[in-house]
Amino acid sequence: MKGRLIRRFEEEIAQLERELKQELPKEIQRARELGDLRENAEYAAAKERQRFVEARVSMLRMRVSQIQLMNLDRIPRDRAGFGSKLTLREGDREFQVELVMPEDADPDRGLVSVASPIGRALVGREEGDEVDVPTPGGVRTLEIVRLVTIHDEDDQ
Repeated sequence: MKGRLIRRFEEEIAQLERELKQELPKEIQRARELGDLRENAEYAAAKERQRFVEARVSMLRMRVSQIQLMNLDRIPRDRAGFGSKLTLREGDREFQVELVMPEDADPDRGLVSVASPIGRALVGREEGDEVDVPTPGGVRTLEIVRLVTIHDEDDQ
């Protein structure tokens, strides 16, 4: 699990660094050639993108460091926790989620923060459990159909 997460972050870092070192300098130079920098939207946009990419690279490097220091022995082997992948059933519908750190959450991709209402309700639960989750739209009842912990993934 650690290796998979670190690889994913390192791939994104490499892609962003290519953008920082190759693409953005060309965009900034092209924008400079357009003239007055005070009223140059292309220049401002390229510099803003440069600041964003630098901040993202910094944040990703910090996450890699945190993951390397993580003690996986503290994460349960038989219950949902950070890194677990769960198949959930709500009524007739089944869907999958993965429990991630808050900054990695992306509900549209099934990445649910362990700090979110759904994440908090799932942490510590086992396969077969029914979980009532408070949401803004009302309480949702989810059944954990399948649970794969980070330890299960490491064994595969």
